Amino acid sequence: MSGPSHTSSTINPGSVISSHAEQSGFRLPWSPSTSVSPYPLYRDRLIKDGLFVTGQDDHWRVACGPFEVSQEEAKFFEALGQHLLLFYRALNRLYLESLKGMQPAWVHEYLDIGKPEDLLALARMNRFKNQLPGVIRPDLIPTNGGMALTELDSVPGGIGLTGSLSRMYAQQGSPVWPHADGLIQGFSRMLRGMLHGQPSRVAIVVSDEAEAYRAEMQWVVTQLRQEGWEAYCGHPRDIRFTEEGLLIQHQGQDRPLSVIYRFYELFDLKNIPKGELIVYSAKKGRVVVTPPYKPWMEEKLALALFHHPMLEKFWEHELKPDTFDCLRAIIPGTWILDPRPLPPSAVIPGLRHGNRAVSDWQWLGEATQKERQYVIKVSGFSDQAWGSRGVSIGHDMSQVQWKEVVSHALDQFETSPSILQTFHKGRLVVVEYYDSHSGDVVRMEGRARLSPYYFVDEGQARLGGVLATICPKDKKIIHGMRDAVMAPCSVMDSHLSP
Repeated sequence: MSGPSHTSSTINPGSVISSHAEQSGFRLPWSPSTSVSPYPLYRDRLIKDGLFVTGQDDHWRVACGPFEVSQEEAKFFEALGQHLLLFYRALNRLYLESLKGMQPAWVHEYLDIGKPEDLLALARMNRFKNQLPGVIRPDLIPTNGGMALTELDSVPGGIGLTGSLSRMYAQQGSPVWPHADGLIQGFSRMLRGMLHGQPSRVAIVVSDEAEAYRAEMQWVVTQLRQEGWEAYCGHPRDIRFTEEGLLIQHQGQDRPLSVIYRFYELFDLKNIPKGELIVYSAKKGRVVVTPPYKPWMEEKLALALFHHPMLEKFWEHELKPDTFDCLRAIIPGTWILDPRPLPPSAVIPGLRHGNRAVSDWQWLGEATQKERQYVIKVSGFSDQAWGSRGVSIGHDMSQVQWKEVVSHALDQFETSPSILQTFHKGRLVVVEYYDSHSGDVVRMEGRARLSPYYFVDEGQARLGGVLATICPKDKKIIHGMRDAVMAPCSVMDSHLSP
């Protein structure tokens, strides 16, 4: 595999937009006037891979081919992974130094809200001090003014989905970028970097909460076996504990494990069968668990900390100048919805209403539709903090509804804080998909979310693939809904680039 470059980029990430936006979309891998639609072939392949269910018609729409990004955008994505890895490293240090009094105490206090003490004690152990997530997936909205990073996920779904789609389109002759097998090869390299001489045995453990992703994770396991892994996809109850290590039941036999890929959220730990045994084995060094049990790495409010003026010196010191500039350009304005009163001389930094500084949140609930171009999201450690749950867009609801959302978010601060984020409207793109009944090509105008998957190996975050999700233009929240079109990405031909 030809890996992406991770050298410093001269691109201004805040202005990474295609100068050929009208050409953004899908490249047809066939000519409708001369060929038979490959839709039945694609549908059967997706059923075989477990992504579609036979006889059901409530799945997302199948694209005619990969979604094209410009060459400038491709360079941006290739460089972004390393910037985000450096951000994670700095965030981890910020939290630990806050605990030691080397940074403001309110940093770890924010990040610890709602977390049980036993989880925090585990996460703070020296054994895990330098551990970081092995998979990084941001969600970015291409706008007319640049890229907007709206989410940062270290327990992402979609690895199997994107991997399966990449291989499917590549086998039909479509160019897939950066590589048709990039996600599986990147995932495999990431896991191998955690073995430390142990046998190549891994289990992807999927909880009940994440049941919808089990089929795609089973697909990942099947591909890992072709990469030389003894790999399994199981439920937490399939795990068995011994003093020597963890085993997984497979076809009536117990198989020893070296690595567990945790596909369950930390808020759900109390509902994870054998969860305490997995934790115990990790503490004793008998198995590696990734992503690590570090709740502060899974909070959206980390984006608010990046913009906090009292932490600017820390971020400038910890991050390289190009990383700092990149993140400052793509992370939208983000604030923690903290209802506690401020001193008379204080204001909420960077937030203005009617071009005036504000010191409390009372104005937010009363804001007009034009004034509430904001999104409220549950920060983390909650069943409302993943997927498209717990997301409210101010100008997409009535004032009464918005006021209730604001009030609820403030009331829940002590147990489950939320963030306020500036809303960024995606630029329009034209895409083509297959009608699930006729197989004919349908054109749709929509807005895109681009989700690159980075895999950390030997201190480098390498791009494995990019999933494009395009929703109809009237939808404000872009996610894998029934009306969405999803596809891997390709790069525009050089003669189309600026």
